[in-house]
Amino acid sequence: MAADLDVLNLFIIAGGTLAIPILAFVASFIFWPSALIKVYYWYWRRTLGLQVRYADCGGYRFCYSCRGKPGMRPSILMLHGFSAHKDTWLTVVKYLPRHLHIVCVDMPGHEGTTRTSTEDYSIQGQVRRIHQFVKSIGINRKPFHLVGTSMGGTVAGVYAACHPAEICSITLICPFGTTHPCETKFDNHLQDLEQSNFTLNIPLIPTTPDEMEDMFRLCSHVRFKIPQQILQGLVDVQQPHITFFQEVFMEIFGEKSRYALQEHLHLITAPLQVIWGKQDQVVDVSGAAVIAEALSGCRVDLLDNCGHSVVMERPCRTAKLILDFIIAQQNASGGAKKSS
Repeated sequence: MAADLDVLNLFIIAGGTLAIPILAFVASFIFWPSALIKVYYWYWRRTLGLQVRYADCGGYRFCYSCRGKPGMRPSILMLHGFSAHKDTWLTVVKYLPRHLHIVCVDMPGHEGTTRTSTEDYSIQGQVRRIHQFVKSIGINRKPFHLVGTSMGGTVAGVYAACHPAEICSITLICPFGTTHPCETKFDNHLQDLEQSNFTLNIPLIPTTPDEMEDMFRLCSHVRFKIPQQILQGLVDVQQPHITFFQEVFMEIFGEKSRYALQEHLHLITAPLQVIWGKQDQVVDVSGAAVIAEALSGCRVDLLDNCGHSVVMERPCRTAKLILDFIIAQQNASGGAKKSS
């Protein structure tokens, strides 16, 4: 009888032990979804072997995650898009070899990187800050591969134009900053915003779960089924930064920055790859042809059934395209050296 009670107590204790984390998860999902999102990113960084680090540069602090050490392949620096953060790249890093040296940085003012004034948020301002970061961690000791998506793609392109000796090759993923013959849904929103003197809500800065869902529909061709609690969590995470995002938006779509990439294309000398979703409703895919026309030898990879959020919609394909491009450029460079 005593033995039976011991077994019963053991089951009760085991059940209670299991119930606590389950209840904690359920409570977080319902009441604190923003905390659950942060735990999710922490878990994936840990799983993928990424370490979060900081680089201090004369009172300015950059937050970044990294994996691996410089080796035979060039280091890869990844620049995220507007209102995002370094963890945007987790889905792509998952499919990249572990021996590669990868650095994902929070763009100026975003997430863990210092927030200062609007002069740092224009495209040229962000290029200056990223160059400061590059020098501080020494990733430019030898030429590296630069990757950027959306706003980060524009910054990456202008960076390559301004600092050609530091770049061995570059990948731009649906960057804005050029003219594109065909208008998109976002272009129409932008025209409405300008006519209203920017009093209307900016579709890329959602303030409610419904607006967050609308933003996903605008940015993604793939329809993700996101629970309402997670949408609310994403809004809660962004809420303290709304004013900052509005300032950045006004800078990057202002007169100085709107066509910054196009103005610098002729200065890019590194081998260039462009990846674009054919169903992009934010920056039309016709922009790829504009870049390819300006830069002979540019490699263009267009993805079917994919929108603006290429990194989220086609992470495996994106990783493979980037890696294949890097290897092809290294092989071409090695062959050229042997022939000379």
